Amino acid sequence: MSILEIALASQIWARRNEKRQLVVLDDADVLKVLLRIAFVVVAFTLLISGLNLAAGRPQMLAEGSAPVMTGR
Repeated sequence: MSILEIALASQIWARRNEKRQLVVLDDADVLKVLLRIAFVVVAFTLLISGLNLAAGRPQMLAEGSAPVMTGR
């Protein structure tokens, strides 16, 4: 057996014998998770905006006025 195979077998054996414990999140952990999610959303939004700006086509919510339907 190679060293990698021995290490992998040892890891599998150790995980098989360990008991699973429930993880309880407190308020500080929940706050950290929410802040990380907010940071990722803001960073992704800035990345997309920067790429659109670099491409020379900033995105607008409405590029023109919507056509009005008349005479139904």
